[in-house]
Amino acid sequence: MPLNRRSTLAAAAACLSLAAFASPAFAQALELKITAPAGAGGGWDSTSRALQQVMTTTGAAKSVQVVNVPGAGGTTGLAQVVNTGNGDGRQLLMMGFNLVGAVLTNKSPVTLETVTPIARLTGDSLTVVVPANSPHKSIQDLAAALKADSGKVVWNGGSAGGADHILAALVTKAAGGDVSKLNYVPFSGGGEALAELLGGRVTAGISTYNEFESMIKSGKLRAVAVSSAARLPGIDVPTLKEQDLNIELTNWRGVVAPPGLSAAQKAALVAAVDKAVKSPEWAAVRKQRSWDDAYMDADTFAAFLKSENVRIKEILTSVGLVK
Repeated sequence: MPLNRRSTLAAAAACLSLAAFASPAFAQALELKITAPAGAGGGWDSTSRALQQVMTTTGAAKSVQVVNVPGAGGTTGLAQVVNTGNGDGRQLLMMGFNLVGAVLTNKSPVTLETVTPIARLTGDSLTVVVPANSPHKSIQDLAAALKADSGKVVWNGGSAGGADHILAALVTKAAGGDVSKLNYVPFSGGGEALAELLGGRVTAGISTYNEFESMIKSGKLRAVAVSSAARLPGIDVPTLKEQDLNIELTNWRGVVAPPGLSAAQKAALVAAVDKAVKSPEWAAVRKQRSWDDAYMDADTFAAFLKSENVRIKEILTSVGLVK
């Protein structure tokens, strides 16, 4: 057989193989495991379980299991997926802005350069809250306290080096405080962080508005600022920029797969996730939870991850969290 004809047939066979793996029938046979690299109650956990629900409801996968692997800002879960999942096309890792920062601040030996990007999913602005009985009635009150003695202001939020931690550092810096004295207590799950806030052991907390919403509406917490460019729709909380702190920050989330996947395995995962996140069911979940649509396909997300690693490293270095 002539070489060019043999090459053409081989290429055609490869295309047929990819098409088969990416077909709806194959996706419906997928039995997936999503690793949420944090405890229950946090953003990665809630997004994992929302994706689990939509993937099974829409038939994007036959079954989806969510496993929580907390520790070291998400890098424990990352290491587990990378080290034990090599070549496994039935695993996903929920991750985002926070994991990029945690890899840097924890000097993780396992990095995101090894994973297989599948899709970016959502984006969230962050909300700064204080206990209802706090003497700080506004972000400017908090800024004054930070300028006077940064170490006396106790913050809490998600993992070290994540979006919450970075926002606390940026607010401290913009207030004229000493970032080297930043007193930030990280938690792997939102439930623990909320308990510390409500118990009055923390000055201010940072997370997404959705995670604080019930406590804000019940009057137990006071929201003093959001990190978005404009106020959140239907929510009367001023932005940081409105209050003379020139800061804007978005916490995004996405899913990646283990290294070593074949093109066919990657195509199957991409097809399954795409079917779920492009569905009316996913749109309804996003609306209910006030998640912005930050979807990126696999190739766009891969390029974004590279640029985001550079950007977040520059931020962390500028506020002294990475040397």
